Amino acid sequence: MRHSLAPRSDFPLLAATPGLHYLDSAATSQKPAAVLNAIRDFYETANANPHRGAYALSAKATDLYHDARATIARFVGVADSDCVVFTRGTTEAMNLVASSWGRTNVQAGDEIVVTALEHHANFVPWQQLALQTGATLRIVELTAHQSIDLDQLRDVVSTRTKLVAITHVSNAVGAITPLAEAVHIIRARSAAVIVVDGAQAVPHLPVAFDTLDIDFYAFSGHKLLGPMGIGCLVGRRAILEKMPPYQFGGDMIEWVHDFDCTWNVLPHKFEAGTPNAADAVGLAAAVRYLEALGMDQVRAHELSLLEKAEAAVRALPGLTVYGPAVAQRSGVLSFSVADVHPHDLATILDQHGVCIRAGHHCAQPLMRRLGVSATARASFYVYSDESDVEALVTALVAAQQIFAAVD
Repeated sequence: MRHSLAPRSDFPLLAATPGLHYLDSAATSQKPAAVLNAIRDFYETANANPHRGAYALSAKATDLYHDARATIARFVGVADSDCVVFTRGTTEAMNLVASSWGRTNVQAGDEIVVTALEHHANFVPWQQLALQTGATLRIVELTAHQSIDLDQLRDVVSTRTKLVAITHVSNAVGAITPLAEAVHIIRARSAAVIVVDGAQAVPHLPVAFDTLDIDFYAFSGHKLLGPMGIGCLVGRRAILEKMPPYQFGGDMIEWVHDFDCTWNVLPHKFEAGTPNAADAVGLAAAVRYLEALGMDQVRAHELSLLEKAEAAVRALPGLTVYGPAVAQRSGVLSFSVADVHPHDLATILDQHGVCIRAGHHCAQPLMRRLGVSATARASFYVYSDESDVEALVTALVAAQQIFAAVD
């Protein structure tokens, strides 16, 4: 029996293209009508600049913006919603921490720890911070199954470590970091600030920031059914309050004197300029949609599809699958086909209506360690079903037949 967790009819793009097998949700998810309607409703019924107008329409926009923040805080387990800062996405959130906290607290002689599993958004900002400050960048290598090597993490982290940046889920191979164990290791060996990339975790797993014993957690809205161009940085209040603003302008100030300023309270200190209120409202609608499905059910659904897909793909000759065992992965199947470049593979699959990602997945340090320049990646989500798995396998067989004929 074929079933998706969320009806395809809830997603206008999927409903309008019944032959499409969208397996690139790790890049960006499709958007349900509930999200699209929320954004449109904001512009049709509440469009005004939040925090700025002394009239009812602006007050309505302000209330919707604040309600969106509270909804998202509840979803990621943050009791203090003022510790949820809206950003353009994970990348901006990481740059905020690197620029604000990093340049204030990191200096020559310190060490910054990242892992070889990281997406560029959680690698390059720390690499550049090290270059700018004279700190040493240390990289934790991986196990044979492309998971973070916790034994090496234990060896690398020391009293010199000022910050550890670590992914919760790999975008490239789907590996889920045993975060509690990693945090325990880091806390036992250092006073380092811990920054977690949750871009691939929040859409797929239950997350409760207040129980994680970490300092920062970042994620993007568009990967969890929300709009592009908005995401969140969650931080501990004590640290956020000590950090200088990341950008300067309207709304983030308290008083502007001729030659000095004082800053607004959290979270406004880090949200300079007119806020992206409509997309915040859209993101909150996405969160409510996922809450109605249940995140435990989201995880179970993706795992079921991933198990079927992996078993079917591994039965094909000449395929290599990357990442740890299925139970330790999110809904990501990363693979390569012998003698076929992933870009060629993706092009052929597209001719069968199957959308997958091919490339280095913005994780070039990881690709080097895999010994490849690119992989093919199929990623499942709430609207995926068994027909998507079957279409993927059928298209892979067709691609292999084409390249066998060419040989």
